[in-house]
Amino acid sequence: MNKGVYVALFSIGLAQGLKIPIHFAKNKEWRPELFFQTGGMPSSHSAGVASLTTYIALERGVPTIDFALSLVYGLIVMYDAQGIRRQTGELTLKVNNMDELVSKLRHDESVKFEEKTPKKLKEMLGHQPEEVVGGALLGVLTGTLGHFLFKKR
Repeated sequence: MNKGVYVALFSIGLAQGLKIPIHFAKNKEWRPELFFQTGGMPSSHSAGVASLTTYIALERGVPTIDFALSLVYGLIVMYDAQGIRRQTGELTLKVNNMDELVSKLRHDESVKFEEKTPKKLKEMLGHQPEEVVGGALLGVLTGTLGHFLFKKR
């Protein structure tokens, strides 16, 4: 694997790992399983693409096609992470709350209802804009550090 891939994967892992203490600081709840989940602060998607883009900019230069491809791809990933995926997560919250509404309707007895055990949908899919920015800043930092660590002496 090339060094840019190592930097991006490290950045993604670091972002995922940071979700645990950040969540603990905000909610006083220790949840190590957040390492394996999407969503939350910081965005590992943003961290990964920002670190790769930064690494390419420092290693190859901004006027290169490598940088242009990485930047455009990164912007699309970050837009998607806070846009479409976030909206999907918010819709999922509403769908998951429908179980409570159906339960209330069932007590009315005017609606025939066949109960099936629903599988709760994952609600934390995308990111708030500040989570994307946090991931991007983490990515720029790790991309810069990666460049200097791998720099030939």
